[in-house]
Amino acid sequence: MRLPTYAGMLERYEPTGDPLIPRAPSVPLTRTAFAAAHVVSDPLAERDPWVGRPAVDWKNTLRFRHWLWDQGLGLAEAMDTAQRGMGVDWLTAKELIERTMREAKAHPLKPRVACGAGTDQMPPAELKTADAILAAYSEQMEAIEAAGGQVIIMASRAFPAIGASRETYAEVYGRLIEQAREPVILHWLGDMFDPALKGYWGSADVAAASDAVLSIIAANPGKVDGIKISLLDQAHEEVFRSRLPEGVRLYTGDDFNYAALIEGDGKRHSHALLGIFAAIAPAASQALEALAKGDLETYRSLLEPTVPLSREIFKAPTQFYKAGIAFLAWLNGAQSHFIMPGGFQSSREITHYAEVFRLADKARLLSDPDLAAERMGLLLRLHGIE
Repeated sequence: MRLPTYAGMLERYEPTGDPLIPRAPSVPLTRTAFAAAHVVSDPLAERDPWVGRPAVDWKNTLRFRHWLWDQGLGLAEAMDTAQRGMGVDWLTAKELIERTMREAKAHPLKPRVACGAGTDQMPPAELKTADAILAAYSEQMEAIEAAGGQVIIMASRAFPAIGASRETYAEVYGRLIEQAREPVILHWLGDMFDPALKGYWGSADVAAASDAVLSIIAANPGKVDGIKISLLDQAHEEVFRSRLPEGVRLYTGDDFNYAALIEGDGKRHSHALLGIFAAIAPAASQALEALAKGDLETYRSLLEPTVPLSREIFKAPTQFYKAGIAFLAWLNGAQSHFIMPGGFQSSREITHYAEVFRLADKARLLSDPDLAAERMGLLLRLHGIE
């Protein structure tokens, strides 16, 4: 097939056709791994996609989660990968959480599910004080705990919008952590993922922001399971995790450097809470299995080829990465169409999708090569490429 390149040319590409076969790990994993999953749209029920609530294909949305669980992965539900604040509203997210938790409780592997609590049920104009932000978070946390999920306190745009100080973050997060039933996961999402989060923790200086959130964790170590960091900065993450209290995990959200961070340096390692794991589940699961067996060669041979794919999916503007996740789900038959909430599939160009196809094939992640090639060809023809 002929695929477009970033040089503005069409180049012949011959798929390798050697996919990994999804399966459960044969041994317990030594890394906690959450895959952040997307939402599958119901295009026949969608109305006013840019302004209305999304229409969700619940059957295939939940089937995709079973596919992740069957491979031994945990699930990060209703996070930014599920287009929170970018096409998916809180009422839809709440229903997603409730449906997912019912499925998880019935699943034979009893998978871990952590769910994102934010403030997006309230308009920004009503989130002007620390008490208002606290109340919005509390409402969502209560809904998650009622459904049986673990709470991830997601980064909220409300804090930077009011120019919140370090003290305001400490006050609100301290009260949220205290009132949670079980240990929570904190969430530091860099502004490359969401420009509205610039200056989170009260400072645009990463060192000062690190000190601020570490002080929050140090004040509540028994109620903090871990922190997810998505800054795409391996050196920062390695230093940060060395400063964490004993027993508090670093969940890498670094979709550029996860292979090295999860492997670790022999003394410390990161766990995983990654959007890319939803796209590379067979490689991620089998690599983590190899790591648990002490087989670093197999770990690297499986996971390292996925890094170029992830870097392409998460290229700048990074917040549009969700399109690549849904695209691979379509190529692999997890959904019958390539339509996303809010028409988000239009956020990336055809050359990007062609490159994702190439790199997924090289990483052995096109589970049905013939189907993937047929659908890639369909998308090419839609863009005038025969």
